[in-house]
Amino acid sequence: MSNNLFDDFSSVSSKQWKQKIQFDLKGADYNDTLIWKTNEDIDIKPFYHADNFDTLPNISNTKATQWKICQSIFVADIKKSNLKALDIIERGAESIKFILPSESISIENLIKHINIDATLLFFELQFLSEDYVKHIRKLVPNAKIDLDIIGQLSKTGNWFKSLNDDFKSFESIIKNTNSFSVNASLSQNAGANMVQQLAYALAHANEYLNVLEKTENNSPLLDVKFNVSVGTNYFFEIAKLRALRKLWKVLASEYKVNTDCHIIVTPTKRNKTLYDYNTNMLRTTTECMSAILGGANTIVNLPYDSIYHKSNEFGERIARNQLLVLKHESYFDKVNNPSDGSYYIESITNQLSEKALDVFKDIENNGGFLSQLKAGTIQRKVKESASKEQQQFDNGEDVLLGSNKHPNTNDKMKNELELYPFVKINSRKTLIEPIIEKRLSEQLEQKRLKDEN
Repeated sequence: MSNNLFDDFSSVSSKQWKQKIQFDLKGADYNDTLIWKTNEDIDIKPFYHADNFDTLPNISNTKATQWKICQSIFVADIKKSNLKALDIIERGAESIKFILPSESISIENLIKHINIDATLLFFELQFLSEDYVKHIRKLVPNAKIDLDIIGQLSKTGNWFKSLNDDFKSFESIIKNTNSFSVNASLSQNAGANMVQQLAYALAHANEYLNVLEKTENNSPLLDVKFNVSVGTNYFFEIAKLRALRKLWKVLASEYKVNTDCHIIVTPTKRNKTLYDYNTNMLRTTTECMSAILGGANTIVNLPYDSIYHKSNEFGERIARNQLLVLKHESYFDKVNNPSDGSYYIESITNQLSEKALDVFKDIENNGGFLSQLKAGTIQRKVKESASKEQQQFDNGEDVLLGSNKHPNTNDKMKNELELYPFVKINSRKTLIEPIIEKRLSEQLEQKRLKDEN
């Protein structure tokens, strides 16, 4: 059919729509009634229109048809971890993320019988070793090495060894892998708003790019990985991932390195609850949907019971099956850029990008990300954002079903705890104040546990 079905209808401008809405409001104020402000200081309007754009956005280059289902394995026992990896690959996982706590782990035995050409392998190192990284790359040439020295400082308050030693090893590892990772999940799980998350991720990456430029290692083939957490603010999380790619493209272009990046997404822990824990499955489902629509390359789902149970087959199978259902039964791998053209998402993407770029510039004008960490500025701003969000939760403005809204008072959890689900405080000496992850419902849950009969 060649005729345009809408040719018989005159177009309606955004001004005309607003006039109609104001008429229907019968005297109520348009701004006070229908516009609300987010924690990112973004005004959400009742409708979005093509008139909001000087030029329509370009088509994004992400490919949702290629996103990978990944599962993480903490390697405590090499043989068991290998067998587990083989089993979950057989059950639908397309990628494995091994979390390695020490250099004593034999990579040869860990990857035994795994088809490394068909399965993308990530190795998250909780230690710093140039030789170990070289060994991984020798055995698994396509391996994705997840090592973030600034992320280590941010999370623990200390370097692996020292500033000079860590950066010296970092330079050597970059020469071997031509890649680096940025942990953007930490600030999200600690309560930073989305503008802060984006700005801090960009400033974090910029510290590494500065080192590469000085050592003339800034290859145009640089492979950069961002580890990102997403929450249940569905459309905003889609826009956040799109904004991250947009911002990275701008920054990478300045250094003449690869403007593409690999985004690994895990659902946030911040909104997960101990009580009425099955709602965690609903939360992670929509969070994974946001990740796919936002253009994530790899998604590692979070088991519904991960905050209070040790790693277990049932919880991990449910988490994996959520992704399998999204991919194979809900057709979330059939359209490359499903969020393109949505005026609402495009508008939020632009606003998040612009605001994050402003914060990034402010960080750089004040010495950079590391300098701001050492001064405690980043930590203070994250805590301010977290405190605001916590107050909204305590007041019932930010709702977690089953926790601060419609709680099941008969729900008992005291005998179900295999892991301590709250912030652990260990007195130790640190170079800087670490950024602490904390769930919104912790205080409420501690009171409920105490009151259980």
